[in-house]
Amino acid sequence: MVIHNKSSNRTPWIFFLLVFILAIPFWLSGMAVEQLLQQEIPINLPISALMFVCPMIAALILVYRNNGPDGIKQLLRKTFNRKIKRKIWFAPIFFMEPIVMFLAYGLMKLMEGSIPELHFSILKILALFFVFLIAGICEEIGWQGYAYDMLENRWKALGASIMLGVVWQIWHIVPHLQLHPPEWIWWQCAGSVLLRVLIVWVYKNTGKNVLAAAIFHAMNNVCSFLLPNYDSTIAPFSMFIVTAFAALIVTFLWGSKTLAQYRFMHNR
Repeated sequence: MVIHNKSSNRTPWIFFLLVFILAIPFWLSGMAVEQLLQQEIPINLPISALMFVCPMIAALILVYRNNGPDGIKQLLRKTFNRKIKRKIWFAPIFFMEPIVMFLAYGLMKLMEGSIPELHFSILKILALFFVFLIAGICEEIGWQGYAYDMLENRWKALGASIMLGVVWQIWHIVPHLQLHPPEWIWWQCAGSVLLRVLIVWVYKNTGKNVLAAAIFHAMNNVCSFLLPNYDSTIAPFSMFIVTAFAALIVTFLWGSKTLAQYRFMHNR
């Protein structure tokens, strides 16, 4: 079934506004119980991090308004599409962020030799991945599944990625402020804007697969929390440096216009 939506009248700015409005109760709750939760949650996240549901809720509301139940079904099918024709893309989806993490850790060791050794278990990795995959799916239903294509219709892929990344990180500032100093927030947000370029790169090269984008998003969160001294400024700074190099390489090889036209492959 082809759904004839009002795409010409759709705008990402209404979606962005709704996401911010929906996040306000989470921000206020985080401020109210910040001290208590810092002592009880095993990973250093405020209650306001539960706002990850907001992009999904906003997208579902707006899709229902434009297309009714059929629009919601179409968005959910797009989100949970498990088919990736070019199987080689499973490699960057699952392994690119661990490589970024190990390189960032090496940079941390160069800058500050007293960094603790990497230490983690399979059980911890799986637990973190499960939690962050749920959050990643809820976010990417909105960011990639709903908003991104509208932005790319107006700007090239790189510009749309950066614009979406900036909005995404402005949305994160309040939860960050509840736990971290300004310098940490600056490097975390800067690195995450560039991370959005990589998420879009995966999304575009897997046939606009939202689930692939969500898995990549989740892998980034898992790897970030596995870094020792994650709450010190050196961790997000190191991740920013490595992510910047990765984004530059991806943009050079796949092109800023689409992030999906590999320059050394003529027959795609």
